[in-house]
Amino acid sequence: MRKYLQNQEKHKVKKVAKKAEKSVPRGKPTVGKLMNQRQGLTNIEITNWNIKSFERVANKYKIDFALKKDKSVDPPRYLVFFKAKDMDVMTAAFKEFSAKELTKMNKPSIRKRLLKYQSQAREKNKQRERTKQKN
Repeated sequence: MRKYLQNQEKHKVKKVAKKAEKSVPRGKPTVGKLMNQRQGLTNIEITNWNIKSFERVANKYKIDFALKKDKSVDPPRYLVFFKAKDMDVMTAAFKEFSAKELTKMNKPSIRKRLLKYQSQAREKNKQRERTKQKN
């Protein structure tokens, strides 16, 4: 009987732990679920192009966030509502995210560099053809 009761107690503890894990959503819960958690909720505006990069940083720092698309503006804008247990975690995440975005903006695109090299190659070919025609 004692073994049976101990076994039942172990299963209760496991069920309570699983239930607690399910009650705290991770990743992308809805805005309503974030509001119900009664912690500081903040939002920022991001573009369609950097949603995935924000998502990677938020998952790394375990920040809960929800995306809301505002269709009243053309092009539509995206609002990210987020919360974290500690403001320092949130600050570190945004420093990393903004640093990544700045380096992306300052780095020239590969497509532009390729077009530049293609035009240089065309110019060299034209010069070669002119010298051939002269000879």
